[in-house]
Amino acid sequence: MNWEQLLSLKRFGDTNKRLRKEQDETRLGFEVDYDRVIFSSEFRSLQDKTQVIPLSQTDFVHTRLTHSLEVSVVGRSLGRRVGQKLIEKYPHLQSVHGYQSNDFGAIVAAAALAHDIGNPPFGHSGEKAIGEFFKNGEGKKFKSELTDKQYQDLCDFEGNANGFKILTESREGREGGLRLSYATLGAFMKYPKESLPKRPTKHIADKKYGFFQSEKEAFKDVAEELGLIPRNDKALSYSRHPLVYLVEAADDICYTIIDFEDGINLGLIQEEFALEYLINLVRDTIQTEKYHSLTNTQDRISYLRALAIGTLINEAVDIFMENEESILKGEFSIALLDKSKYEAQINDIIKISIDKVYQSTEVIEKEIAGYQVLNQLLDTFISAVYRDFQAKTTNYDKLILKVLPDIVDSESDSVYNRLMAICLYISKLSDSNAILIHKKIKGIQF
Repeated sequence: MNWEQLLSLKRFGDTNKRLRKEQDETRLGFEVDYDRVIFSSEFRSLQDKTQVIPLSQTDFVHTRLTHSLEVSVVGRSLGRRVGQKLIEKYPHLQSVHGYQSNDFGAIVAAAALAHDIGNPPFGHSGEKAIGEFFKNGEGKKFKSELTDKQYQDLCDFEGNANGFKILTESREGREGGLRLSYATLGAFMKYPKESLPKRPTKHIADKKYGFFQSEKEAFKDVAEELGLIPRNDKALSYSRHPLVYLVEAADDICYTIIDFEDGINLGLIQEEFALEYLINLVRDTIQTEKYHSLTNTQDRISYLRALAIGTLINEAVDIFMENEESILKGEFSIALLDKSKYEAQINDIIKISIDKVYQSTEVIEKEIAGYQVLNQLLDTFISAVYRDFQAKTTNYDKLILKVLPDIVDSESDSVYNRLMAICLYISKLSDSNAILIHKKIKGIQF
């Protein structure tokens, strides 16, 4: 792979290519990507989607929206720092093509901002609930009408693939989806492979999958425009765009440190215990006198959090540059922070977060409720749409179809496309809206 091709300013849905040196310096193409994501309705719905604590009424607990904003800030810093070093290493990127270090920051920030845009209500349990409906629930009956890969798309419903669908899917008045640059779409594609085979290798890019069969051609178009390296002869799979590693690192840094902070502020993790874990991570940078001058928990945690994020940003930049040539060859097979000298401290923090936060009674009880809500919505909507496809609608189905938005394009749509349309519609709902629609369907609320 080469950086000139990887930094493509061409917009998805366009036929013409753009050059960096032709851009208006007051509003660069990659910065427009950020604007388009942040003004999208799908991004706005993240303000009421679970990060860790579902439906929390506490101001300082993060939602998917605040988490995404913070990941984008960390991502911008990572991108700029790496961009500066890459321009020093490859000066022609600036002298010939006009790229600046801020371009790298803008690409990573935009992709990081969008990284959770495809997540359904109720966090990762929402993904599992949709998958469970098709794997072991009422949706299993559709298996015979789908290809193996189409069925796997549904059984392992994946927020990353759904995000790619949201960013690229054309609809009336929105040709080419959000029309982001190919560079930003490439940096978004964390798992550049299809749903089957599930995990052909131990490579980090094979951990999950990154696109549905409905977006297969769009994915190939992006990968080929950017010059990503094909990885598997038996399936559509490519090497990662190098900047994916920075988006991933930004996400890893934020959920490791900030989810931990949420657990402390909620009282799920004891302050004294937690401070010891954070201090182990920032021991080389902490200013003891300043730390001891802080008189309350939130200030002490905020100070340590800022130091921890700064420490891990520096570490991720160094690891990226040390392995940049291997990354360009598609040979770097782990996440950046998996090579961190702080790996033991990071793992300690993640372990306590799993034990005390992710598996807390409050989280588990609301995930159980989320399963029921999504299962009922899927069953009701899919039954109505499928019977309409068969021309066998009941009176109840007709009422349900009237309250659904026009989510199916035409009478000729396949069963797969109709099922995906329902899943996409439900995935865009906020937690509260999903609960409200569920109550109305059940006759609990008018």
